[in-house]
Amino acid sequence: MKSKLTTIAMILLAVFVTLGGTTSCKSKKRLAKEAAEAEYKSKVEQAVKDLNAILDDETLWTLEEKEARVQTIKDWNLQNAEVDDLLFQVEKKLARERAQKNEEERLRKEAEERAKSADVMLEKNFRSIANSSSTSQANRLINETMDLFESPNVPVLIIISQAGGFNDYDRPTTIEKYLNYLKDQKVSNNKVNEIKYNDNGKINELELIKK
Repeated sequence: MKSKLTTIAMILLAVFVTLGGTTSCKSKKRLAKEAAEAEYKSKVEQAVKDLNAILDDETLWTLEEKEARVQTIKDWNLQNAEVDDLLFQVEKKLARERAQKNEEERLRKEAEERAKSADVMLEKNFRSIANSSSTSQANRLINETMDLFESPNVPVLIIISQAGGFNDYDRPTTIEKYLNYLKDQKVSNNKVNEIKYNDNGKINELELIKK
């Protein structure tokens, strides 16, 4: 009798363990599914929020940061109609911003190259005027140089010293007077520090500094 009771108890225990294991397994699967659904919902909500913020220019992100955020959302592969539509709109917007930034960068580089070229040309002309073998040659070079400027009265500022982040300037002059000064004094001891241009690409202000 005792042996039969022991056998029955063992059978009941085995059934309990089996049923309990099955229930526990199902519970884990359900929890995992719920967690995955919650994560998906959270990502969709965050994607919609971020993409709308980019569309409405409500972020302080740089263009690169916005592009990186879009790539992250695409990598989530949410396959959500609202997110896909927003991605389409945002990518078009960022493509326009990227094109504009590239154009601004191109213009900036062109301006830098033009400034470098103008620096070299002006300093060369200044030396040539100062070292001219005749007045007629000097006058010809002066006229050629003047063509680079907006007018004969373009201001020329000459830095004579720098200290503590401040510039000390010589008496202001004009480009016409400065070029004639080079012709008369036959010496060029200033180099170009900064050039400013008008909308037509003509120099409208020149800053020099003593060598």
